[in-house]
Amino acid sequence: MSELDQGQRAFSSFRVLNGEENHSERDQLFRNMAQLFSFVSAQCDDEQVAQYDEVLCQLAELVEVEARVHVAKLLAPLERAPGTVVVKLANDVIEVARPLLEFSNVLSDDDLIDIISTHGEAHRMAIASRVNVPERVGGAIVEHGGTSSVVRLVRNPTAEFDAETLRKLVARARADAEIAHDLRARTEIDWSSLRGQIDEAAGKVLEALGDVDTHVDPIAAGKVNAVVYNRMRNRAGFSATEWKLAYNQVKALSDRKQLDERALARFARFGYGHHAAAALTVILRVEPEVFVKWLAGQDYVAITVALRAAGLTSELFGSIVGILPWRDLPTEMDKRNVLARFEAISRDEALGIFELWRAHSFRKRGAEDRAATAAAL
Repeated sequence: MSELDQGQRAFSSFRVLNGEENHSERDQLFRNMAQLFSFVSAQCDDEQVAQYDEVLCQLAELVEVEARVHVAKLLAPLERAPGTVVVKLANDVIEVARPLLEFSNVLSDDDLIDIISTHGEAHRMAIASRVNVPERVGGAIVEHGGTSSVVRLVRNPTAEFDAETLRKLVARARADAEIAHDLRARTEIDWSSLRGQIDEAAGKVLEALGDVDTHVDPIAAGKVNAVVYNRMRNRAGFSATEWKLAYNQVKALSDRKQLDERALARFARFGYGHHAAAALTVILRVEPEVFVKWLAGQDYVAITVALRAAGLTSELFGSIVGILPWRDLPTEMDKRNVLARFEAISRDEALGIFELWRAHSFRKRGAEDRAATAAAL
C-alpha cells in the first residue's frame, strides 16, 4: 500500500474527533497524521493538503502539549505544509510555537508580524532568531519587543533594517548600553549617511555609539532622501530561491482562504514581487513555469491579458506590474504603455484570449498568433 493510499485510508475513520477515544489515542493519531503528511507532502495536491489541514486543526484542539510540540517539529522544516494548522500552532504556547517561528518558511511576514504584536517576548525572540528576518518583521520586533528580543534581532547578521527601524534602534540605544554596543557592531550600516537623516536627539546618541565621523558633509547629507542602509540590491530580476519561498507561502495563504485581491494589494504595497507573481499563478490556475516564462521573456502582452482576465482593477494592475520580478526592470514608459493596453481591452476579450491559451495548454504560439494578439491590444 502506497503512502498516499495510507493517507486516504486514514481519513476514513475519525471517531476521536467526536470524543469517542481517549487522549492517548488522539495524541497518537495526531502524531501519525503529521508524520504521514511529512512523508507525502511533495506529492499532495491542494485538495489533499486541505484534508490534512482540516483534520490536523481539529485534532490540535483535542491533544496535549507534548503531541503539539511533536507535530510542530515535524511541520517546521517542510516547504509545503498545511497553512491553517501551521499558523494555529505558531500562535500556541512557546514550546509548541518555537520550531515553527524559528524555521517554518510557510509563515509569511504578515503572519510573523501579527504574532509579534499579540504574543510575548519568547515568541519575539524565536522570530528574531530566524535565518532571514525581513525589514518589516524586524521593524515590528523593534516596535513591540523588549530588550531581549531587540538584542537578539540586532545580533542576527541576516536581519534587515530600514531607515525608520534604525532611527528607533538608535533612540532605544540612548537608554540601553547593550543595544548600543551590538548596534555599533553592525559594520554594514553606513553611520555617516544615517547621521544626516536622523533628528538632533538621535544624532547625539550616534556620537555616543563611537566610531562615527562627526564632521558630516551637509550637502551630501541633504541629498540622502532614500538611503538603503544594508543589503542594497536591485529588486528587479527573478530569484529561484525567493520564488520557491513565496510560492509556498502563497499556497499556505490559499489554504486559509485568504488569497484574494486584498492580499495582492498588500504584496504590491510592500513590493513583494515574487509573492505577487506566485499569487497570480494560483489565482489564474496556471502552472508556475508558465508564469515564470512570461517574466523571463518580459512578456507584457501575456501578463496584461492574464491579469485583465483575472478581474484586477487598473490601479492594482499598475501597482503589480511595477513590482513583479521581471528579467529587466520596466521603464516608466513600459509601465504607461502596459497600463494603456490593459485599459484598452475588455475583461470579456481578455477572458476569451486567456481561455484560448489555456485550451492549448499555453503551448508556444507562432509569431503570427503573437503579433495578432499584440495588435488586438
